[in-house]
Amino acid sequence: MALPPLLALRDIHLTFGGTPIFEGAEMAVAPGDRLCVVGRNGSGKSTLLRIAAGEIESDSGERFVQPGTTIRYLAQEPDLSGYKTALAYVQAGLGPADDAYRPQYLLEQLGLHGGEDPSTLSAGEARRCALARALAPMPDILLLDEPTNHLDLPAIEWLESELKSLRSALVLISHDRRFLSNLSRRTLWIADGRSRLMEAGFGEFEAWRDQLLEQEAVERHKLDRKLAAETAWLRQGVPARRKRNQGRLRALYALRQQRRDQRQTTGAIDAAVSEAESSGKLVIEAKAVSKAYDGLQIVRAFSIRIQRGDRIGIVGPNGAGKTTLVGLLTGQIEPDAGRVRQGANLQMITLDQRREALDPSRTLAETLTDGSGDMVSVGDSWKHVVGYMKDFLFAAEQARTPVQRLSGGERGRLMLARAMARPSNLLVLDEPTNDLDLETLDLLQEMLADYAGTVLLVSHDRDFLDRVVTSTLASNGDGQWIEYAGGYTDMTIQRGAMPAARTQTPEPRSRPAKAPRPQSRASSSKKTLTFNDKHALRTLPGRIAKLQEEIERGRQRLADPGLYSRDATAFNDIADALHRAEAELAAAEEQWLTLEMLREEVEAAGG
Repeated sequence: MALPPLLALRDIHLTFGGTPIFEGAEMAVAPGDRLCVVGRNGSGKSTLLRIAAGEIESDSGERFVQPGTTIRYLAQEPDLSGYKTALAYVQAGLGPADDAYRPQYLLEQLGLHGGEDPSTLSAGEARRCALARALAPMPDILLLDEPTNHLDLPAIEWLESELKSLRSALVLISHDRRFLSNLSRRTLWIADGRSRLMEAGFGEFEAWRDQLLEQEAVERHKLDRKLAAETAWLRQGVPARRKRNQGRLRALYALRQQRRDQRQTTGAIDAAVSEAESSGKLVIEAKAVSKAYDGLQIVRAFSIRIQRGDRIGIVGPNGAGKTTLVGLLTGQIEPDAGRVRQGANLQMITLDQRREALDPSRTLAETLTDGSGDMVSVGDSWKHVVGYMKDFLFAAEQARTPVQRLSGGERGRLMLARAMARPSNLLVLDEPTNDLDLETLDLLQEMLADYAGTVLLVSHDRDFLDRVVTSTLASNGDGQWIEYAGGYTDMTIQRGAMPAARTQTPEPRSRPAKAPRPQSRASSSKKTLTFNDKHALRTLPGRIAKLQEEIERGRQRLADPGLYSRDATAFNDIADALHRAEAELAAAEEQWLTLEMLREEVEAAGG
């Protein structure tokens, strides 16, 4: 027998001007429930949780809470003002019968000591304090809005374990597929102002949603066909009758009204990344790179070779130096020791986790067009900014909306839209999944799968890493970074488990063997340079420079829009020569790199 709900929302209606947010939404939470709430950004997930928490009231409908039920709500933007320390803020959420030692335990598990001044905390640290405050009392119902945001992988895995052990009912909103799949037993889908409940966890949601959408599409098609037939009847009339069937006419008007009122689920995003001309085969090569700040070793004697088309995931605890490592590889930070070499013709686009590249005073349209007219340059073509906005699920009336008024998810979508319109062959993504809904994550995954360039991805989203990357760089503590073939799950299998420590200097662990790479001449037993090797080392840089100049001249000539119409033979000859030069450049770079690695080994061995 089903238990009566502790909390119930019935026939909820809410409008903030314009299109209604809810038109009859419902939600029920029973003791020990595990419910996840999913839907696109802007569908009203967070608003529904705020109604459930009693923070806002709906226009109509009923909110019922069993007497004596305790509810704790984790908001996306907590307010810590008025408290002297982080610990005092968490303790203020306790009741008389709650464990007084639990706040300190929770803060330590989340990487804080409790003595922090709330006014100096970062947004991520403030969110962790709010999470500790929500968890400390062990309430009957926990309403958690994006609890994994700003948490590193060890903290996310700890939180999963902590939530599984609680007797509280859970209502979760999250973009983290793995997190939802591991914790939920029921799924509430918010779309088109309505709520639909599936009596299964998130792992089965997407197949269920797709089936439901297919059924609705069939019903809409039937309605459209009936509407078309009735309209044709109205226009043609019936010659044998003196007047029209007014009942049938009223039915036609009702059908039209039904079609106008019917709110279809928004279609999938349709976009593609603008790709620049290909980079060289070698994109980045780091050799014995080290970096430290204030005596703390962030990167120690790190070497890697990244080739065109690689997708490198970078994982580690907060403070391990993921952003620093990316800065070293992309040339934005100078190493203390070692060297980093970038390949030829790199065009880099960066998506930063704090959305700092967005000017909050600019409108959405100005951000996409850089303030120049109403057209967006997408690859080799131009598209009207409103049409391009719609590809990323923005409404036309949002074109003049300032960036500062967009939600976190909308800002993430805007960053993605702007990056995809700019040509690049190296994408640097620093926590790109923060605040993005599941459909936008699917788009980003598909975009990266089709992207011909190279990707550096910093992320705490385990499922996204598994779906996207070809290898994973993981922090092993004390400035050590180790590359593993495959995604996050492959990495955990190869190394046993992710380190549980969340400090900047976890205890060093034994270095597992890296997946073997194809053996080059530099790793062979011979440790000497022949006369031909030395000659090639002296002459190859000049040869590479000449090839680069030849390639640039060829590209400039092919950029002439009238060349093909004037002389198709010359156009084809230049294109063939350009292709040969690019192949020769790639081979020359490969030969130089192999010989340079051999030279360094010979010098290190005293040869």
